[in-house]
Amino acid sequence: MTKFGVVQMNSGMDPEANLEVMEGQLKHLKTQGARLVLTPENCLVFGTKEDYDKHAEVLGHGPLQKKLSQLAFELGIWLVMGSFPIRNNDGTLSTTCLVYDAAGNLRASYEKLHMFDVDIADNHRSYRESDTFKSGDNLVLVDTPFGTLGLSICYDIRFPQLYSALRQRGADIIVVPAAFTKVTGAAHWEVLLRARAIETQCWVLAAAQCGSHQGGRETYGHSMIVDPWGQVVTGLNEQIGTAWADIDLASNSAIRSKMPVMQHARLQCAMK
Repeated sequence: MTKFGVVQMNSGMDPEANLEVMEGQLKHLKTQGARLVLTPENCLVFGTKEDYDKHAEVLGHGPLQKKLSQLAFELGIWLVMGSFPIRNNDGTLSTTCLVYDAAGNLRASYEKLHMFDVDIADNHRSYRESDTFKSGDNLVLVDTPFGTLGLSICYDIRFPQLYSALRQRGADIIVVPAAFTKVTGAAHWEVLLRARAIETQCWVLAAAQCGSHQGGRETYGHSMIVDPWGQVVTGLNEQIGTAWADIDLASNSAIRSKMPVMQHARLQCAMK
């Protein structure tokens, strides 16, 4: 078994303040024996389009990414930074998940595929993520000493075909860093996470933002770890904090052997 942890935060627009809070949470999880830790979406910068543009860095370069690398190395953990604003060669921004190994090396990056362009009955009312970020185009999986990670971010969770593709390509564990709104989170967050775990027969790690943020945004929290049978192994409420659980990939194998849904899938046959 390997202990994995998730971090729940109430991030703002100041990356240094967010980093200080996150560092304390990572150190706490390290003392609990966590070998891999997932942080929320927009962990270091959660603000306006101008805030993301101000603090964006080129992939693999910049003072904030250097600090993330150092933290992973100093704590000896795999660090999955939920999302961070990355500046592309053409000047656009991508909201990007960064994966650092225990030596501080950047092992993978994933640009969020699905942009959250929706209207919600909350104080913020309208969300247009595509006004700030360019959507990605690629699936990303990462081989780790603890199993193969499939990467996703927040709104991606509503698109099961992405998770099916991650499973087909070998995912054992799927991460879902998020900043789910309070309204949609209360309605759909847990059921979506559990459904993706059941469908893929993978462990699902979900780290979320919580509470009130600048600009009238409210996020739901309720970070959790879900096993391949769809059971919530551990979770948080709506407060800042951490959660952790022992992950045993033998449970993946047992469930997949008894219920081989991937071999039974006939959609591709039906579409020919």
